Amino acid sequence: MIVERAYAHIASHDEAEWPWSVPCVRQLLAEGLRFTAPVTFLVGENGSGKSTLVEALAEGFGLDSWGGSHDWRYATQRGKSVLGERVRFDAAPGGRRMLGSRAARKGFFLRAETALDALDREGLGPDELSHGEGFLAAFRGKFLVPGLYVMDEPEAALSFTSCLELIGHLDRLVARGGQVVCATHSPLLTALPGADVVEVGEHGMRRTAWGDLALVDHWRRYLADPRAYLRHIVGPDAV
Repeated sequence: MIVERAYAHIASHDEAEWPWSVPCVRQLLAEGLRFTAPVTFLVGENGSGKSTLVEALAEGFGLDSWGGSHDWRYATQRGKSVLGERVRFDAAPGGRRMLGSRAARKGFFLRAETALDALDREGLGPDELSHGEGFLAAFRGKFLVPGLYVMDEPEAALSFTSCLELIGHLDRLVARGGQVVCATHSPLLTALPGADVVEVGEHGMRRTAWGDLALVDHWRRYLADPRAYLRHIVGPDAV
């Protein structure tokens, strides 16, 4: 592993304002976020703050906030976020050299919104591959060497089968010494054996087992009986 803890210290801030009003951000400031496995999944509803967290972690590591790496950045440049510029890391035993020098840091921040741009940078035009195929092509081309790899909802571009392929890539990446932090809504990805799953919500952040995740429970119930959900959403004659 590269990092074992992320934290941020803010001298003064208004807890009623974003991002300090987000429970997981408040917990990051108060306690930090400890990493206990090579792959960490952050799971939560839209608006829970998981994307805010992964973007700040990427920025704190020196990665492009819009996606990319230290030596491979997007044309659209943005300044660091107010949280990202304050994030710091404690090194894991195997990551002290990398964290000790920004020049030695390796990694990548991959966002679903910029997957096609990643494809272009790999030299493959978007007409040659589908969005999902392009995403996997970019992953194969850049997620290779030991480093910190941050992803924000990568399943957005992927089919069921492609998600399974991505799990295989993650497994091989950590076997080579990589570390992954991924925000996701996917019950497929979060089932990766040995991964640490952190549920993000109004409670802040808490570790949980895959089978206890709310999203896993909802998917099980929905697939078993879609009408139990749909009767509350569509007209009575449609179910």
